[in-house]
Formats: sequence, C-alpha cells, structure tokens
Amino acid sequence: MQSMALRTRTFSLNLIAGLAVLFTLRQAREVLIPLVLALFISYILEPIVAWLEKGKIPRAIGAAIVLVILTAGIASMLYSFGRQGEAILEQLPEAAQKFRQSLREGGSDPDGTLNKVNKAANELQKAADEAAASASPQQPKQAPKVQVTQPALNLADYLWVGSVGVFGAAMQSLLIFFLVYFILASGNTFRRKLITIAGPSLEKKRITVEILDEINLQIKRFLWVQVYTSLFMGIAIWVAFRWIGMENAGMWGIAAGLLKSIPFIGGTVIIGATSLVGYLQFGTLSMALLIGGIVIALKSIEGLLLSPLMTSQSGQIHTVWVFVGILVWGWVWGVWGLLLGIPIIMVAKAICDRVEGLKPIGELLGN
Repeated sequence: MQSMALRTRTFSLNLIAGLAVLFTLRQAREVLIPLVLALFISYILEPIVAWLEKGKIPRAIGAAIVLVILTAGIASMLYSFGRQGEAILEQLPEAAQKFRQSLREGGSDPDGTLNKVNKAANELQKAADEAAASASPQQPKQAPKVQVTQPALNLADYLWVGSVGVFGAAMQSLLIFFLVYFILASGNTFRRKLITIAGPSLEKKRITVEILDEINLQIKRFLWVQVYTSLFMGIAIWVAFRWIGMENAGMWGIAAGLLKSIPFIGGTVIIGATSLVGYLQFGTLSMALLIGGIVIALKSIEGLLLSPLMTSQSGQIHTVWVFVGILVWGWVWGVWGLLLGIPIIMVAKAICDRVEGLKPIGELLGN
C-alpha cells in the first residue's frame, strides 16, 4: 500500500509539473518563439558559414554575408509575390462581375441548381413553421425587441492597430536577425561550454557530445523531409496545372513548394489564390472549384500522409506522437508551434534516449 501511494504521489507531482511546464511555455511564447526560431535558423545556416570559414573568411563576416543574401532573397520573393497579388487584386472587380453574372444566369434557369436549392430551402422553412405552429397554438406575448445600435466604423482605430502589429512584427524580425547573427558568429563556443559544464567525468562529457551530435542529425533529417515534401508539392502542382491548362503553372508550383511549410496560412493562400486566378482564366465556377480541389487533395496527401510518415521514419518517432506533438505545440504556440513542434519533439527524443532517468520517455516516443 505504501509503494502504491508513493507511485500515485509521484505520478501526480509529475503531472502537475508537466502542466506547469506547458503553462509556462504558453505564457512565455513571446520570448521563447524568437529564441527557438533563431536557433533553428542558425542550425540551417551553420553549414554555409562553416564552408565560408574554410575558405579563409572570418565567421563574423561570413555570417553577415549569408544573412544579407538570405534577407535580400526573402525580400525579392515577397516583392515578386506582392506584384502577383496586386495583379490578382486588380482583377477582383472583373471576377466579382463574372461571378454575379453566373449566379444570375443560374437563377434564371427554372431547372438550375440554385433554383432547386432555393425551392428545397423554402419547403424546409414552411415545414418548420407548420411544426412550430402546431406545437404552440397560443403564442405568448412577445417582449419588446431591444435594438442594439452598432458604433460607426472608426477607420483610425483599425489603422492604428494594424500599424502597431506591423511595427511589432518588424521589431521581432530584427531581433531574430541579430540573434541568428550572434549565434552564427560565435561558432562552437556554446557547444564547448556545454561540454565543459556537463561534469568532470569523461562519461558525462561523452553523453553531452552524443546528444549534441544527435540533435544536429535530427534537425538535418527534418530539413530534408521539408525539402522532399516541398519538391513533391511543387512538382505535383506544376504537373496538375499544366494538365488542365492553367497559366503560370511553374510559378504556382514554386509558390506551393515555398508556402507548404507555413501551417494553415500557406495552404489557405495557395488554395484561395489559385481558385481565383483559375476562375478569372476559365470563367467558370466549376473550373475554380476543380483547381481548389486539386490543391486541397495534394495538400492533404502531403500534410496528412507523406510528411508524418517521412518524419516518423527519419526521426524514429511514432506517427501517433507526430500528430499529438503538432496538436499540443499548435495549442501552446499557435502557428509557430505547428511549424516548430516536430523538430522540438525530435530534439526531446534525442535527449531522452541518452539521459538515464528519461529513457522510458524516449522509448515511448520511438517507433
């Protein structure tokens, strides 16, 4: 009985500690997300900076060169997509006019789909009214209706909120930029310090080195999964759009491959933009729905089948925990949690597999 009570108390304390950690991670997301993003980006760029260092370029200069080129590339890509977005926005009135005309033509046809839907809705409404009248023959006296007057739209408030949001995002991006630079410029300083403070024994130092090497390997595997799935999305979108005769199929394939890694937002942008452009090109709602359906189907294959299976195999993590991790980190950090959740789980497993007290958790996360 005493051992059972001890196990129960230990389990309760561990559960409380886990919930406290989740609460802390959620409350401190404004600080932790930029830090984790900076570490993740620095891991991606480290091989390039190391290659420049082998070419006799100091790390501080090499890190600056890499970050400037990366920033210029991102700015150029955003400018290119911005121009494409402006062209789409300029065509919105024409799209709205076509859509209204198609609805009008469908409504003028007595046997059209819209008329059938309207007739069915009217019949259902009549049936509901008759059922309500038979259930309550004596209607109670209705209370006087209170009309709530909505305040007028204050455009200045929306502009102020939007400006504050843009300014905050810009400052956070600048913070991440400099944090990545200093991490890259420091080189192996933090690695050496972690090995030094791991303990005086060679065994602890060896375990620390193995953990750091495994973390590097897991992040590389995760990045390769992202590259392969991005290529799948880009090529599949390009082939499908070429097959149906969509204009600029290659550009949409590149956009789909690049935006694939942005959870929800990237897929929503691609689905909406391609459906709208397809409607403008072909002039029929059925083609717009077909294009949107193709993107949704390919995105579902990539997000629900291909990425989890490849992540599970490369990171040696059970597929169930991949989905659970995405859900948990999505709740903790929102969109950024959906993006960073999988590499965080892979890093956690690398640590648990080599720390004696955490090996059961590593075994639980494994295949």
